[in-house]
Amino acid sequence: MKQLIETIVQALVDHPEEVSVTNSEDEQSITYELSVHKEDIGKVIGKQGRTIHAIRTVVYAAAAKQPKRVIVQVKEKG
Repeated sequence: MKQLIETIVQALVDHPEEVSVTNSEDEQSITYELSVHKEDIGKVIGKQGRTIHAIRTVVYAAAAKQPKRVIVQVKEKG
């Protein structure tokens, strides 16, 4: 899942080398935290959040068979 998120986001941003995904897991969910360069946050989120919503939809579909809930969050590096 981590590789899927990185691949999608690296194609969208101007600084693909600064894309990183970390994950944390608890009993009920897996949280993927996406870090991008501060200039690329707008590209990842998109107008009215459409881009990040589409990314989340793809990730949720890929994780549909997992027993845990998957969460994707965006944060700025630095």
